[in-house]
Amino acid sequence: MLTYTTYSEAGGVGKTTLASNLADAHGQHDRDVLVIDLDPQNGSLTYLLGVDAPRDDSNADNIARHLIDRPKGAFEDLILETPFGFDLVPSHNMLENLADLLTRAASMAEDLGEEFERHDQLRQVLLNADIPEKYDTIVVDPPATAGPHLYNAIGATRSLVIPLEPTGKGMQSIEGLQDVVQGFEETVGVTVGVLAVVPNGVGRTTDQQRTTRQSPLVSDRRCSKAVGTSRRQHSRTSMSIDLGNAIMKWRRSSSYTNSPAILRR
Repeated sequence: MLTYTTYSEAGGVGKTTLASNLADAHGQHDRDVLVIDLDPQNGSLTYLLGVDAPRDDSNADNIARHLIDRPKGAFEDLILETPFGFDLVPSHNMLENLADLLTRAASMAEDLGEEFERHDQLRQVLLNADIPEKYDTIVVDPPATAGPHLYNAIGATRSLVIPLEPTGKGMQSIEGLQDVVQGFEETVGVTVGVLAVVPNGVGRTTDQQRTTRQSPLVSDRRCSKAVGTSRRQHSRTSMSIDLGNAIMKWRRSSSYTNSPAILRR
């Protein structure tokens, strides 16, 4: 099973477009793909794909309710088919208050003497719904901020795919993400791998080439190149994803593997 989170601390680098393009590519290779949109913003994948979902209906069942153990129906009922070759769990405005909702849910569970791991909720939801038995690829797209959305995404997938804009701002976001991931590993006690770094909006200017060469991820000896393709572009994004340029793979640990055991009980 392939599971990963698309994430970058910096906004506007093509993270959500990358998630949709990769899901599309997986589908073209006959994989059963589920994308989970944890971003409550209007620029989320649900919004960009034009998916008809009741994201502003507070009475509707949604992913946030399932993360706090207060669902109104089966998790499978949240899954929508898209015309792009993959299924989608849409975003919902209730995700804006996910941190507070998880805190209250954890407090209630403690009062009742029950266990509640706030950063492990998404993984548990997927396991309880037997999602690993129905899909062989799971892509989670959280917002570009550190918080419970990101932590639940990482807790469920244990690996990251990161879009890289070859600018000073882009490099700072990568360096900041390393700190976030390492902190999460220390707090929760899980190993997180960086599955790939994908250059976005790559040009031929000297400053971009210099910035790319100076990346600690690119210069790492464990970094390698692979060729990919990208078919669908979204008109709302000013940058194009050039997967044909290079996908730089970097493993934070030589012993790291993307194992299906992550989504086992």
